[in-house]
Amino acid sequence: MIRIAHLSDIHFGGENAAAAAGAARMLGEGGFDLTIVSGDLTQFGQVREFEAAAAWLQSLPGPRLVCPGNHDTPYIAWWERFFSPFGRFARHIGPADVQTFAAPGLAVRGLNTARGVQPRLNWSKGQISPAQTREALAWLGAAPADALKVVVVHHPLVEMIGGPMTGRVWGGEAAARALAQGGVDLVLSGHIHAPFVRPYPFGDGCAQAVGAGTLSVRERGAPPSFNVIEAGADQIRIVAQAWTGARYEPLRTWSVDRRRQNARPG
Repeated sequence: MIRIAHLSDIHFGGENAAAAAGAARMLGEGGFDLTIVSGDLTQFGQVREFEAAAAWLQSLPGPRLVCPGNHDTPYIAWWERFFSPFGRFARHIGPADVQTFAAPGLAVRGLNTARGVQPRLNWSKGQISPAQTREALAWLGAAPADALKVVVVHHPLVEMIGGPMTGRVWGGEAAARALAQGGVDLVLSGHIHAPFVRPYPFGDGCAQAVGAGTLSVRERGAPPSFNVIEAGADQIRIVAQAWTGARYEPLRTWSVDRRRQNARPG
């Protein structure tokens, strides 16, 4: 059994301090093979926010894989935003462009879908390039055939129907199609502050898009939450754990078959 903790959108500077501390305590109880944070660690990309995020990450058990989000670029320091948008992230958190993790039965590739500036008015939306997708598939393709193959991004590549916010990822649908057809099992994301699980309508229909909620005060119709993912030989189980104000309790559970059980012959 592989166990992954999937958190997102803590937004230090606007975090729900009790929920963030409660998540750290729950993860500290152990039993996770990997902790994943899919972006937006900060609210405005300020140094003090990154310092708080780094301290919180250090309180979590390792190993960890952390991707940046659109809020992790400087909001006010325009020179940095244009010419080194993820410099602060790299200095305080880790690599911004690509993150990888490999262990028996598990292969994870993190990609940056955020951009400092874009040729459109809303810079908070996402982008993913064909090169990012190709390189991810090549790296995951080298993993053992029976490994759980996971991609981590900040923005949902395909919109969640009825979701409280859009990702509008340039290149997102093409990337989702390629990842599904390339044998990826899970694509983990954040951004919309609400948990969800849905299959991509591509390939054999077995690749699952999984979104985590927020641990900030910026709630969008859902309580602060994070996901616990358990992958066995036959099934993957995703439980959204919601903060009640005193502890975490299951909010919703999804169970999906592992790809090899659903794959169509030929």
